[in-house]
Amino acid sequence: MIIRIDELSDVPIYQQIRNQIVMGISSGELEPEEQLPTVRALAMEMGINTMTVSKAYQLLKTEGYIMTDRKNGARVRSMIEKQGRMSSANRSELKRIVSEASLSGVPKEELLRLIDEFYGG
Repeated sequence: MIIRIDELSDVPIYQQIRNQIVMGISSGELEPEEQLPTVRALAMEMGINTMTVSKAYQLLKTEGYIMTDRKNGARVRSMIEKQGRMSSANRSELKRIVSEASLSGVPKEELLRLIDEFYGG
């Protein structure tokens, strides 16, 4: 999986890394138990500080998407807990996206089609 960072984005780099790894897990591009690059290797590849990558990995670990240990490094969790609900932050982000789509004149049917596509349906 290739992680691309948008230097001009208002989204912090660690959050961009986190978001792309979550999308990779959801899409199946990253498989359960798959080894992720080491913090140092990913930081060097991207030309960023190791603390930035470490922060992204810590967030992913806290959220239950990856597991880490000194011997095996970071891996995608084989079983990700399904809570059956969205976080308030994700609900707010979805509300913003839907609002922007509505103001842009995107038909509701098109938005629902995109949700089906991204959800894997």
